[in-house]
Amino acid sequence: MFSCRCLAAEPCRQEGAALPDVKLELVAKGLRAPVGLVNAADGSKRLFVLEQAGIIRVIKDGKIEKEPFLDIRSRVKSGGELGLLGLAFHPKDPARYFVDYTSAEKGLHTVISEFGAGSEKVLLTIAQPYRNHNGGQLAFGPDGLLYIGMGDGGSGNDPHNHAQDPKSLLGKILTLDVGPSDKPNQPKVYALGLRNPWRFSFDPVTKRLYCADVGQDRYEEIDLIERGGNYGWRVMEGRHCNEEVDERGACDPSKYKAPIWEYGRDQGISATGGFVYRGSAIPELCGAYVFGDYGSGTIWALRLDEAGKVKRHRKIADSGLNLSSFGQDEDGELYLTSMQGKVHKLTAAAQ
Repeated sequence: MFSCRCLAAEPCRQEGAALPDVKLELVAKGLRAPVGLVNAADGSKRLFVLEQAGIIRVIKDGKIEKEPFLDIRSRVKSGGELGLLGLAFHPKDPARYFVDYTSAEKGLHTVISEFGAGSEKVLLTIAQPYRNHNGGQLAFGPDGLLYIGMGDGGSGNDPHNHAQDPKSLLGKILTLDVGPSDKPNQPKVYALGLRNPWRFSFDPVTKRLYCADVGQDRYEEIDLIERGGNYGWRVMEGRHCNEEVDERGACDPSKYKAPIWEYGRDQGISATGGFVYRGSAIPELCGAYVFGDYGSGTIWALRLDEAGKVKRHRKIADSGLNLSSFGQDEDGELYLTSMQGKVHKLTAAAQ
């Protein structure tokens, strides 16, 4: 988050360095389906881990605290791709925090709520037609707005064409003003044409917004999200026309924003978005975007040039884990959560 005073405020000197191998250091285990990790940028050095069923756990000094930070299991519908999926602390007031979860009350829907002093204030509900592609990422941007990742609503090939419908809130990156007023502004569509954005993040130096969008049958993609950008789904999968919906061959890739990187099913099955590394423990990695794949467990890093094109890319680790999410601590160091119930920290590989 941008209030984290420990993150690098200037480009690193190692921007041109070769991308290094990393290793994983076990931080915690015994968690139940952890799907996210964030810090509060409040100087406490705590790590907050989201358990899919509806609990937020705290890791302090390498130990999981017994009492949960938040327990809303009674309100959360979990299982498969449903559950507690997102958490963000307000950059100016960490006592205010926001969550994204799936609820089955009065029909399946995504809930965006604010918590503080134990009470819940529902800000937004979005109906979900199916049980998959919920998105769920929350993060505050450099403009102070809350950014929300929404999948296309599920099923195959986005049957209701939500992602391309500018009036639908599904298949989008949304923004929400959560200022001090009693009633927040209505959500606004920041970008469209996404299938299932599974983790996005801002680079605090360049302000670029990186997003991993999970593919359907053939390609996984990493996008640089820009205001008003259309990233192609369901017409496109990655850089390729989706032949299942393009029966007449009318697809025109030039109408859509192409991903900065894509990979096929020979390398993984579900992209897990990460962060641009701005820590100090692995200097050669500074300024590189680190991401992985849920299925293969592979972790990659890539560097962009000033024009936003990939100039370097390589595998930096084989985790052997089902990578559910990445996270940052207050010093900009990177962590990952896995469905094996563990939290690992990325550290420099032995020379």
